[in-house]
Amino acid sequence: MSEANGWSDLSSQQKKSGLAAWLGWMFDGLDMHIYTLVAIPFVAHLMAREQSDPSVGRHGAIINAAFLVGWALGGAFFGRIGDLMGRSRALCLTILTYASFTGLSALSHEWWHLMVFRFLSALGIGGEWAVGASLLSETWPKRWRPWIAATLQTGVNVGVLLACTAGWLMKEVPERWIFLVGVLPALLVLWIRRAVPEPEEWHAARKSVEKPPGIADLFRGPTRRVTLIVMAICGVSLTAHWTFMYWQQGYIRSLPEVLSLDSAGKNAATAVALTVIMAGSIAGNFVAGGLAQRFGYRTAISSLCGLYGVVMIAAFCVPRSHGVALVFMCAIGLCQGVFGLFTMCLPPLFPTLIRTTGAGFCYNIGRIIAAGGTVFFGIFTKVNDVRMALLYAGLLFFPAALIARWLPEPDER
Repeated sequence: MSEANGWSDLSSQQKKSGLAAWLGWMFDGLDMHIYTLVAIPFVAHLMAREQSDPSVGRHGAIINAAFLVGWALGGAFFGRIGDLMGRSRALCLTILTYASFTGLSALSHEWWHLMVFRFLSALGIGGEWAVGASLLSETWPKRWRPWIAATLQTGVNVGVLLACTAGWLMKEVPERWIFLVGVLPALLVLWIRRAVPEPEEWHAARKSVEKPPGIADLFRGPTRRVTLIVMAICGVSLTAHWTFMYWQQGYIRSLPEVLSLDSAGKNAATAVALTVIMAGSIAGNFVAGGLAQRFGYRTAISSLCGLYGVVMIAAFCVPRSHGVALVFMCAIGLCQGVFGLFTMCLPPLFPTLIRTTGAGFCYNIGRIIAAGGTVFFGIFTKVNDVRMALLYAGLLFFPAALIARWLPEPDER
């Protein structure tokens, strides 16, 4: 792997792989959060019920849970394809998958139609993370990786901001049409297949063996310990994170200043709140990168998980006004930089030929656990009273911080 002191020293392959991964993640963020912006009103429309009906919140949570399960399965499925067929080819398949099925969500006429489309789109989103992360870990210099992780994570943030912009611009139209915006990523595939080559490291490793290792090899030898630790920290932290990311929209809608607004006003308020979270998260990505560069990935991840928990408790321990809630949304976004570190930390922990399989499987297995948490809060929490659910979810970051102390540092490469 070539070293580089500055941008001009990077090879064409490194620049193209970085741009492809960043754009893939940007559209990930777009397609990922389109649903959260319109979840309550659109599910209520599909069920022909009032938005305040408790069954709307439950079914909305079930749809989001299906999305998270699809994300987990997609990480393992496309991770395996990435190890067998190559990173660039798999990246194209993941993008086509999530773009197609996000767009088809606009055709939903029953709540379960939307659930199926969200599940299928999530297969691609989950796979794109694993493939893109491995592509960069195999093409970029090691000392650049904390900053590449931060930059790559901003792709997700920018994608979410695009979703917020679409939500704002389309606040007066029926909620279903916003899903058509999610078709745009399919155009990216044409460029990736032409311009982004497979990493040399993958080619060399693939030629060196007759039969590549499989998923079972994640639980054998020294790799088993890594697999179990990564699964544990991802499972706990992502449960808390996705409980927040889904239910914060319901929390904003339940605030007295927002509750009295009409439908368009509520949609605009949720878009603004998500924009504030993403603004904080963009800054948080680079704070996290700086911490990893100075103290190592293990210390940075553990510290930021603990801070995420503290800020969640401070945010939701008592009722807040709309203005104060937005300040806390920004602070929570700042803590979300921790997930950007997973991008460059996790793939190098696994051997080359099970790298996307390992990173995709272990990181995304947390989505299945998170899916259970989302449904749990959907069943036991009223639509207009989610503050306590978010408070208790924040407590999960403390065991995540503890588990992170056992996380190995990536090998020197």
